[in-house]
Amino acid sequence: MITRRNAFKLAGAVGAGAAVTSLTGTAAAAATGRDVLAVVEKGDRRLAFFDPDSGERLSDVVLGDYPHEIVADAECRYGYVGHYGVEFSSAPGQGGSAVFVVDLRARSLLRTIELGPFHRVHGVRMDAAGRLYALSEEQAVLLGVDNPRTDPAPSRAVATGGIKTHLFSLSRDGERAYVTGLLSHTVSLVRPHDPSVPPVVTTPGQLPESSCLSADERTLFVGARKTPAVVALDARTLRVKNELKVPGDPLRVYSVGEDRLLVTDLTGKSISLLRTDFRPIWTAAMPGQPASVAFHPSRPVAYVSLLDTQRVAVVDLGGGRITSSFPTLRQPDSAVLIPAS
Repeated sequence: MITRRNAFKLAGAVGAGAAVTSLTGTAAAAATGRDVLAVVEKGDRRLAFFDPDSGERLSDVVLGDYPHEIVADAECRYGYVGHYGVEFSSAPGQGGSAVFVVDLRARSLLRTIELGPFHRVHGVRMDAAGRLYALSEEQAVLLGVDNPRTDPAPSRAVATGGIKTHLFSLSRDGERAYVTGLLSHTVSLVRPHDPSVPPVVTTPGQLPESSCLSADERTLFVGARKTPAVVALDARTLRVKNELKVPGDPLRVYSVGEDRLLVTDLTGKSISLLRTDFRPIWTAAMPGQPASVAFHPSRPVAYVSLLDTQRVAVVDLGGGRITSSFPTLRQPDSAVLIPAS
């Protein structure tokens, strides 16, 4: 049974460690009594804000070319968007070298954190202490920003041991990061705060891209897109514990509650909810390619960005039913839900 206590969370979601900031000025004016969904529209270089219940487009913020992943702090006050800078991983070009800092309540771009000479900034995460981490695909380096609200540049960097590093998962304390390498077909366990420890590297399958940690952080689940399979690894040793062969393309894997996973199938245009022992619960067809999923923090609701049809589908996680959908601009991707204030 789904309850508020067993609220759905993304793996690696930030804890309650960051300082609370009161809303003043324009931020207070933008605060509303309704939820707001912030969606990265990478094809139109925007972060767009929607009322997820009505689908109304509220406003948007123009960013650089092809922004990609987004993460929010514990209070959903500030969002951090990686500047990837090219359309796809296979596209030529140097790409972007920054993280955009957005005031999610005021819906405005505050500044950028410059990460050069590190390029193609894709995956972004935050730990329970409010520290930001960003992954350079081009240089295969994981960067850390200790005070992302004020720091103009990275505080640290660590080599990941992979090639074309795209996404990563992060332990809540920030001491362990799990980095996928698209071209090396690897997952690397790295220590962001101790670069003297060499990466532990394994090959879980072909084209591993997305991953997530279990609620107890003992298991890492990886989507190997070309195998295709969802693979369960021991989070300390990276030893394979279990594997589920799946049809299609398991683009994204998310931890849901205490004992469930949500898997998106890009080519099969579906999403599936299953238990962490890989027993199926339901599979739901999507009216487009499910690129990314955001979760409501207290309701069993998922917001699925449909890359090719330029829509967001609102899905009831209790039974896999689409309850509504609304249009976006080009290539909607990662999103965060900003709860009503």
